[in-house]
Amino acid sequence: MTSAQEDEVTPPPETPPPDAETKLVSARGPAILFWCAVILTGAGTGLAAAALTGLLEGVQHLVWGGDGRDILAVAVHAPPWRHLAALLGAGVLTGAGQWLLTRLSSGNGIDITAAIWFQAGRLPALRTLGSAVLSVIIVGMGTALGREGAPKQAGAVIANAVADRAALSDEQRRLLVACGAGAGMAAAYGVPLGGALFSLEVLRGVLALRFVLPSLVTALVATGVSWAFLPDMPTYVIPVYKGTLSSAAWAALAGPVVGLASVAYVRAIAWADAHKPRGRARLWVPILVLGVLGLASVWFPQLLGNGRDMAELAFNGRIGAGVLGALFLLRALATTACLGSGAPGGLFTPSLAIGAALGGLLGLPWAWLFPGVPAGLFALVGATAMLAATTQGPVSAVVLMMELTGFARAAILPLLLAVTTATLLARAIEPRSIYDARLSDDQVRARHAARDRAMEEHRQ
Repeated sequence: MTSAQEDEVTPPPETPPPDAETKLVSARGPAILFWCAVILTGAGTGLAAAALTGLLEGVQHLVWGGDGRDILAVAVHAPPWRHLAALLGAGVLTGAGQWLLTRLSSGNGIDITAAIWFQAGRLPALRTLGSAVLSVIIVGMGTALGREGAPKQAGAVIANAVADRAALSDEQRRLLVACGAGAGMAAAYGVPLGGALFSLEVLRGVLALRFVLPSLVTALVATGVSWAFLPDMPTYVIPVYKGTLSSAAWAALAGPVVGLASVAYVRAIAWADAHKPRGRARLWVPILVLGVLGLASVWFPQLLGNGRDMAELAFNGRIGAGVLGALFLLRALATTACLGSGAPGGLFTPSLAIGAALGGLLGLPWAWLFPGVPAGLFALVGATAMLAATTQGPVSAVVLMMELTGFARAAILPLLLAVTTATLLARAIEPRSIYDARLSDDQVRARHAARDRAMEEHRQ
């Protein structure tokens, strides 16, 4: 994840060689070994995702009360002192935790994207797992970052450890780590197909047929294992919205606007990541930033946590017109500030929540001019387009939203129109996604060149 660690990444002087995963199963013995590694990675990731989810809910229950699953429902009734105390405590833990991790682990921090592309998937295990646990704890306390970063990191570390035990090649390790990270998201949210596509399209950078089966098996095993401990139900419970010509016309116009917003958001994330506190500032900056967030959450409790509750309200058309604009700006500012303070966490769900608020906001004038489109549909389309443009993974974004909401093909036309136009515009302006944000320009060019070579080999 972009915000998983804060140290600079120093890639090797040479760019990675063209992919050689076509040789994954060149002999019967290596084939069996690799597929055993895939299954072990999926099983371990599923267990890790269930454990991290349980930790998150336990922390939310301890800090905020309630059942530990819906932070907004209890935060709206909590006294102001609880908001401030919870976030100040998260700031103290962030500073102390990051300081401790830098001393417990001799390995430099490295995010999953950089590890896959420039280190053949190798990650410092203790530092990465420690950051994952820390991120889950502070997100449960209310930090405005995503919880999916932790199971992604855990899946990547497990895949890397399994690759070590199985003595896999660098090419096999690179693929397995991407599969493990995607399986972490799949298990945490119950989205096996979306998680598998995410691992290939976003993390691995290539939707190649020869990669599909390993990613699917890893995600399926991880999700199946997690279902023994987690409920099998959509993350967002919303009505089934039907696509109409009116909503499709709006989506075609709104898509480019969402694309431009996503460019600004990705660049803000890149700036925040590049300006994280160093030295002693690591101890006090998180306290200051998260303290301000706690104060703001007294009036806007929707800013707390990963944004799932805020997005679900928008998907159900339950956020007032006057609040949508404020939440769009404040949520983007809160997530960027938390990342910039050094707090570890994910960006997937926060991006989705920001897109939901933006979609709802853009739908207001259309609903006034052309009544009939449900307010929640504007938010759903905006969230999907924002997710696609910020991750630059249009296929995985659409599939993920279908699985997260339980939709099959309802409203698919406006969804695809908004996703396509937003992603095309964003990619034309900014080559980075939120997961490339901490990479240098040279690293981004090297990644794109390697991806293009892999795609060319696949076509041949």
